[in-house]
Amino acid sequence: MRNKLSEHCVDFIDDAKLEDLVNNTKEDKSIIREVIAKSMEKKALSVKETAVLLSAESPDIVDEIFNAARQLKKDVYGNRIVIFAPLYIGNYCINDCAYCAFRKSLRTTVRKTLSQEELIAQIEALEDNGHKRLILVFGEHPDYTPGFIADTVRKVYTIRKGHGEIRRVNINAAPMDHDGFRKVKAAGIGTYQIFQETYHHSTYAKMHPAHTCKGDYLWRLDGLSRAFESGCDDMGLGALFGLYGWKFEVLGLVTHSHHLQKTYGVGPHTISFPRIRPAHGVELDKKYFVSDYDFKRLVAILRLSVPYTGMILTARETAGIRREVMAFGVSQIDAGTKLELAGYTKKSSVQELSKEQFQIGDVRPMDEILRELLQNGYIPSFCTSCYRSGRTGQIFMEYAIPGFIEKFCTPNALLTLEEYLIDYASPETRQVGEELIVGELQKISCGPQKQKLLERLNNIKNSGQRDLYF
Repeated sequence: MRNKLSEHCVDFIDDAKLEDLVNNTKEDKSIIREVIAKSMEKKALSVKETAVLLSAESPDIVDEIFNAARQLKKDVYGNRIVIFAPLYIGNYCINDCAYCAFRKSLRTTVRKTLSQEELIAQIEALEDNGHKRLILVFGEHPDYTPGFIADTVRKVYTIRKGHGEIRRVNINAAPMDHDGFRKVKAAGIGTYQIFQETYHHSTYAKMHPAHTCKGDYLWRLDGLSRAFESGCDDMGLGALFGLYGWKFEVLGLVTHSHHLQKTYGVGPHTISFPRIRPAHGVELDKKYFVSDYDFKRLVAILRLSVPYTGMILTARETAGIRREVMAFGVSQIDAGTKLELAGYTKKSSVQELSKEQFQIGDVRPMDEILRELLQNGYIPSFCTSCYRSGRTGQIFMEYAIPGFIEKFCTPNALLTLEEYLIDYASPETRQVGEELIVGELQKISCGPQKQKLLERLNNIKNSGQRDLYF
């Protein structure tokens, strides 16, 4: 179904051009190394340069890409990993996407929208685990209007339990018109996330029937543009890998990033790269499924192509894969994830796929995930200071340089980590975490900034203060 408004949308994805780059860019190690060198200067790569990295097949040159991605991640983001959780608000949907367990025609899916009481219970359960950042997920349905989404966001911000509070609410919802985006922006959302799913036009048409709202490729492609035009300044884009060739989708993501940068002066705040997972009532051709090795490649290449964009690795992946891929440029992960509606208050950890959009791969409790991060030298961060201090959009991109890490990112990560360790961590996790904080403090140069950090850590530990940030 073509929306009349999409007649004015710009189609900046040229399938033939991207296919040509994928098929006809041949591996040349000297050129690949030149592109790697450019990326290490923290310069965004062109679509053509990204295709050069995609042409790498020889193990030695692929390893050079992996090593460069590790270093670039360290240079731009340090050793922080931002922690968040998804919360499904409602799974009614009028679309019929071939890969989704929530599609309209699948009658065996259990449908639900959280009541106000259930919403409060879910938020309190998430706060009891230490979460500070959420992404709320909504199906595309007349019940989930921009007003409903905005009211839900406002309600989430009001819910407190003990020291618990949600400080940043991102949303994943169907594309809206300009007025709709203005309404959700006014509610205080953080990042607005829309995935194109696949940038390949004919594959998109195959996966999204023409008689559905989502069947309009251009209306969805233009969604983030309308959001920018409506005052939203933090955007998240993504592709669902496994619907079409992974190299094409990488070029689609980079093309989309360039379009936003060129048109609105700022690229996406985050990029997501989920892979197809088993789901209730879903059977797909595995022709384009992405191997673990190629998955690591695409993450590393995206890191080099868009150096200042946050990269999200979700619990779709198993703990083992997340452990491996984390080093190649990931800056955000979810932890303690439950996809079932009202699942965070459910005591059983057994997944009921008829109530979930897809099967998750990492079902470990949050405390266990954070302890492993700490043991591996990462700082789990619940920081929301940039969003709440106005360092978003173009301003964030200007700040996102190595000096920013020492001035804001690492200190704020340590402060939120200290909160977690005191309020929610197991004794084992707290011990490992306190040891890591001591080690990180030794890396910070002496001066007024460090003194302020030490004072605030002390206030959290001994005076019961919370939500201290730079």
